[in-house]
Amino acid sequence: MDDKTKKTIELPLIPLRGLSVFPYMVLHFDVGREKSIKALEEAMVKDQTIFLTTQKEIDIDLPTPEDFYEIGTISKIKQMLKLPGDAIRVLVEGISRGRISELMQEEPYFKAEIEEYVFEQDEEDKELEAMMRVVLESFENYVSVSNKISPEVMISVSSIEESGRLADVIASHMLLKTEQKQEILEAFDPKDRLEVLYKILLKEIEILEVEKEINTKVRGRINRLQKEYYLKEQLKAIKEELGEGGEFDNEIDELYDKVDKAKLPKKVEEKVHKEIDRLSKLSPGSAEGGVIRTYVNWIIDLPWHKKTKDSIDIKKSKDILDEDHYGLKSVKERILEYLAIRKLAKKMKGPIICLVGPPGVGKTSIAKSIARSLNRKFVRMSLGGVRDEAEIRGHRRTYIGAIPGRIISSIKDAGSKNPVFLFDEIDKVSSDFRGDPASALLEVLDPEQNKEFTDHYLEVPFDLSNVMFITTANSLGTIPRPLLDRMEVIDVSGYTEEEKTVIAKRYLIPKQIKEHGMKESNLQMSEQTVRDIINYYTRESGVRNLERQIASVCRKAARQIVENDSEIVRVNATNLKKFLGIPRYSYEKVRDKHEVGIATGLAWTRVGGDTLSIEVTPMKGTGKLVLTGQLGDVMKESARAGLSYIRSRVDTLDIDEEFYKNRDIHIHIPEGAIPKDGPSAGITMATAVISALEETPVNKEVAMTGEITLRGRVLPVGGIKEKVLAANRAGIKKILLPIQNKKDLTELPDTVKRKLEFVLVEHMDEVLEHALVKGENKDED
Repeated sequence: MDDKTKKTIELPLIPLRGLSVFPYMVLHFDVGREKSIKALEEAMVKDQTIFLTTQKEIDIDLPTPEDFYEIGTISKIKQMLKLPGDAIRVLVEGISRGRISELMQEEPYFKAEIEEYVFEQDEEDKELEAMMRVVLESFENYVSVSNKISPEVMISVSSIEESGRLADVIASHMLLKTEQKQEILEAFDPKDRLEVLYKILLKEIEILEVEKEINTKVRGRINRLQKEYYLKEQLKAIKEELGEGGEFDNEIDELYDKVDKAKLPKKVEEKVHKEIDRLSKLSPGSAEGGVIRTYVNWIIDLPWHKKTKDSIDIKKSKDILDEDHYGLKSVKERILEYLAIRKLAKKMKGPIICLVGPPGVGKTSIAKSIARSLNRKFVRMSLGGVRDEAEIRGHRRTYIGAIPGRIISSIKDAGSKNPVFLFDEIDKVSSDFRGDPASALLEVLDPEQNKEFTDHYLEVPFDLSNVMFITTANSLGTIPRPLLDRMEVIDVSGYTEEEKTVIAKRYLIPKQIKEHGMKESNLQMSEQTVRDIINYYTRESGVRNLERQIASVCRKAARQIVENDSEIVRVNATNLKKFLGIPRYSYEKVRDKHEVGIATGLAWTRVGGDTLSIEVTPMKGTGKLVLTGQLGDVMKESARAGLSYIRSRVDTLDIDEEFYKNRDIHIHIPEGAIPKDGPSAGITMATAVISALEETPVNKEVAMTGEITLRGRVLPVGGIKEKVLAANRAGIKKILLPIQNKKDLTELPDTVKRKLEFVLVEHMDEVLEHALVKGENKDED
């Protein structure tokens, strides 16, 4: 049993609003009411003891005795601190319970006679010990469920051994209503107090567990969309408070609308939605926000479903090709075949066409004509000098300023997923530390792979299978084999003199006259003048330089028209030098007479064909072979092979058997500044050597080309069309060709074939039969 003692004291009184003070409790509160401040001052004058009780209603500013509880706590003032505005912050410590027995005064502050209650605990009371244990256990549960009280409080509470003090300390740490705290405060008997506290603890624990269960259930019921909506609304409210909402939210909504209207493929749409969701969570001015905006706009602007309808009319396509290009018969036929198959098999994949030929022959303009004939958009990408793989596949978005590769960019600019796409100068692609663009093109140009072409920037597949790819190149030598394997090669050979003449008269001259502001009647240019420009001022397979020279003539003619007020300017072979200056080029003509040791060969160059006069002079010596004229290794080997053939046939030829011991042979090919290589001059050099050793002239009207073997067989060579055109230009009448080159004669223009005699040979004996002029010496014509 606890022993209760009671004594009466007079103390100033302060009613507290929303605050209860328990014995052993240290807390601070602010005092602002005038009565309360005077009560504090009175307490400080005495022994710093004051009586603190709680108001029944928190909103009463001037309480009367009926407005506060009669039971409170006698407390000791530990510290006072004046605050701005006449308020005082007080630190107090609860000492013991007290009851107001009589209110002695209300003005200028409350003063009352207080009955103080002090209890002494009976240490042998087992029931009280059990109550303490039960309350401690319940408080531990309360702390674990509540999550609002520090676990350290439990440690300090566990060390309290007095029952009354234990109840008061626990009550001071709990979040209770004023009525509940007052109920504990009014329980003077420690046992009663523990019982009241235990009931409150059990009730609070039960309420907290129900709250926890409700929260768990509610949280589980909120689905993803509701949660997103809730968070978005919160975010919107926050942004409005910060002044960042409005336009940004409208922008997000617009992006969602654009994605819906674009009707993107499912995977792409999911990817874009994720990016827009990320954007909506970022600050409007963030750097990453700008990157996401650019990315989303790129995706939306791509023509995922936009296509131009093919208009395949073979007759119309033929007319367009003929209208835009003169000649190129085999090229046009192959393109028309492709278009015909495209019309029959609409789902046809490929092939990728590769137009190969010298500069200026119209490869790029042929691709434009194909697009026009198909009614498709035309896109051109020059690969000349491209060394970075990112040009093809794009940069990853981790790089600042990253954009898609030029393929995706060009598709976007075209606004159609099925344009005619020209890769110009595919033979000029090179590689370095930034990757190999040619390898990246393997996927683009493979009909089996390009259905899901993935640009590094987009990171989503784009279908390129509807694109018609065309490539151009000047030569096949530098194109990687795997890339070349994916393409169908169409040779676009050089133009003949007749074709160039027609092209100049039909296309180039009218075009340049118009560009120089003249009328067709202002400039007269004869056909012979055009031929002279072709032969003496240009040396090319195409017509690019020819157009430049015609433009030069037009400029000077325009000046004459303006200066002399002329109506017409005539340009002919006589006055051509005044317009273009001294002729830049000359070409070999047929020699005036048959000569010993000089044979005419045919060569192929990047700008067309040419004739070569191969000269041989035998001299007294020790059997050395001298080769001059900047000859390559292959050409030198051909000369040695020809010499070995001659040594093996000295018994059938009219040659000294010991010539390889007592004669030096010098082979020279003029125009020594120009490098020359290849095996096609083999039979020409052998013929010239035999002519020099036999002292038998070579027919001046015969030209030849072919590779020679040690046994005298004649092997096929390339560039037949260009070589034949060069021979025709030089006035040659008879051409000796390897028999295996017979198929190349079909490519020659009929006008040229009618002027020349072609002899197909398979052995050196046949070459000598047609090339050497028997019965004549070197002094005769």
